[in-house]
Amino acid sequence: MSDHSVPEPDVSAEHPISEHWVWAGGHRPAVPRALVDAMTSDWAPATPSTDVHPAASHAASRRERLAMAFPGTTLVIPTGNPKVRANDTDYRFRPGTDFFYLTGCVEPDCVLVITPGAGISHATLYVPERRDARTHEFFTDSRYGELWVGARRGVSEAAQYYAIDTAPLEDLAKHLAELRDTKMAIVRGFDAALDASLEASEDDDRLAATLGELRLVKDEFEQRQLEGAVAHTVRGFADVVRALPQALGRSERVIEGVFNLRARVEGNDVGYDTIAASGANATVLHWTRNDGAVRHGDLLLLDAGVECDQLYTADVTRTIPVSGTFTPAQRRIYELVLAAQDAGIAAVAPGADFADPHDAAIRVLAYGLAELGIIDDPEASLRRDRQTHRRYTLHGVSHMLGLDVHDCANARNDLYRGELRAGYVLTVEPGLYFQVNDLSVPEEYRGIGVRIEDDILVTADGSRNLSAALPREPDAIEAWMADQWRLATPNLGL
Repeated sequence: MSDHSVPEPDVSAEHPISEHWVWAGGHRPAVPRALVDAMTSDWAPATPSTDVHPAASHAASRRERLAMAFPGTTLVIPTGNPKVRANDTDYRFRPGTDFFYLTGCVEPDCVLVITPGAGISHATLYVPERRDARTHEFFTDSRYGELWVGARRGVSEAAQYYAIDTAPLEDLAKHLAELRDTKMAIVRGFDAALDASLEASEDDDRLAATLGELRLVKDEFEQRQLEGAVAHTVRGFADVVRALPQALGRSERVIEGVFNLRARVEGNDVGYDTIAASGANATVLHWTRNDGAVRHGDLLLLDAGVECDQLYTADVTRTIPVSGTFTPAQRRIYELVLAAQDAGIAAVAPGADFADPHDAAIRVLAYGLAELGIIDDPEASLRRDRQTHRRYTLHGVSHMLGLDVHDCANARNDLYRGELRAGYVLTVEPGLYFQVNDLSVPEEYRGIGVRIEDDILVTADGSRNLSAALPREPDAIEAWMADQWRLATPNLGL
């Protein structure tokens, strides 16, 4: 990271700051007016690509479907603002999911406003003016100045790229004030200043829920994006297997780093914090510290997904033997989880209930736990008033997947957990987790955690496993790992 300062100027009483200097903020010194003039002249225009966004037509139809659900209502959907990581450094910005779904725009601070009209709605994307060479912010503003962060799409460039009417963000407050007497709803929680400026509406929650429900069915464009994200993820898992010999005796961070490299090379980023859990760490559901040792003889649970350039993410888990071969105890638990996943995947079909894959998988696990001598009566355990198997299964088997790893979270429960429809994409991910200090479990199983997760598209006549290219059968996993190790090991500089 470069130093954000500029050389200390020579201030004198003969050159008052108000006339000859521009204040740069923080600990940075003021900038001489002569430097401002020099830095803001003799530049050819820096114009970002204005090709039409690949999802522009899809976004337009999504906006119209949303507007139809709120006749006579102005809808305000912000993307959010940069978030400070420390002092003058921000986290990498990711647009608000609903905003991106409706626009394709990835720039911070923008706001989409959909106003009702006669028979058809009108959408306007409010975009900040550019901080290009026409203004001193071009080189004095380290957050927005284009000399710092590169060229961005302003009002005119955004209109062409996103195929939408645009207006300067600076006009938003005035335009919203003109609409104060109309019915209005806003997606809250992304822009604090905007939240504070608009009164709460009974339609705010309904707007968030409706957006989640619109995203439940993935169109063909979205399905292709998810297929691509999964394909990148499959390659990331192969990268990890090839790197395992170099990771032995090292930290799980090696695993995380190798996968995350693939995510940045192939897509926008990882879709969520990678879980690289070796040994007993695999029994911790959200193990993201990834600082444990990778040891020969342990299982490695890798839960990871690439987020593609259009921000759709995969979510895949495989549990593999670090040595390349399952021990008998590990294989026993793995095969039980695999049987449960097979049952769960078989239950995914249009018209099925969202809970059907969970119920099918958990039934297999409960009976398997009884065969292992860990619980007594599987049917009794499956009753709502018992559920003792949950000590070892811990979580639900499915969630929706799309732009968010836990997609459509604001959808109403009766729709999210209702009947599956063609175009839904959900995970099927049963697991068994035997804590290292759990005295209710035979000693040979303590410290074993196994989860197997795939991304399943509901089709018109059944389902399709988008992540089927990654082996699941234990024999196939061992053969796949051996094949990967026969390939040239990448030089990771470790």
